[in-house]
Amino acid sequence: MCEKCISAGLGRRAFLGLAGAAAAVAATSAFRATPAAAAGGPKTELTADQALEKLKAGNARYVSDAQVCAADLGGQRHHVAGGQAPWATLVSCADSRVPPELLFGGLGLGELFVTRNAGNLVDTSVLGTLEYGAAVLGSPLIVVMGHQRCGAVAAACDVALKNASFPGSIGPMIEPIVPAALAVKDTQGDLVTNAVKESAKRTVARILEHSTIIAGLVKDGKVKVVSAYYDLDSGKVEFSA
Repeated sequence: MCEKCISAGLGRRAFLGLAGAAAAVAATSAFRATPAAAAGGPKTELTADQALEKLKAGNARYVSDAQVCAADLGGQRHHVAGGQAPWATLVSCADSRVPPELLFGGLGLGELFVTRNAGNLVDTSVLGTLEYGAAVLGSPLIVVMGHQRCGAVAAACDVALKNASFPGSIGPMIEPIVPAALAVKDTQGDLVTNAVKESAKRTVARILEHSTIIAGLVKDGKVKVVSAYYDLDSGKVEFSA
């Protein structure tokens, strides 16, 4: 991995702090701030389909030559210091092996709006972040991305099939994944893989069900919400239709 990509990972962590703050702003202000004031500049001109194609091309670049890095951090830092216009929003797992910026070709500062947690789940905080990214920052694409051998999903499968229990907040955290595991328990193939894909699809449906803001933007053709699956072995990302 090139040094620029490693640096991009550090920038990503700082960017996630902004994502959390964005959710708080969205929840308290109900988007009273104008988009221009909140975003600090023009929104992306990419459509959802163009953003999706850009993610696919970046992932292909990552798979074919992971040493190639698109991040010019010095230039990008100055370019986005006054505002941001991310062209895609990712709900990704907290797993250390799946940093979205790197999996899509070494993307740099200001390109992706990212929220991460174990199992790539959507709660109130995450939903607020997604609404802020779509309605205020103008991000046209939301991707819920699960991944191969996800520990949170594997734990949910153990709960569903073996009545397993987990300490602390881990059990309640993975509860939303259990219905997905139960739904695919008799499906041919690897249980965890099937549950990961099913859970991501159900999360997409949950976003549209619980967010009138995002559902309205989807209805107007301004935003697209899709699920995806990242293969740890091959590095490839498979998107839902």
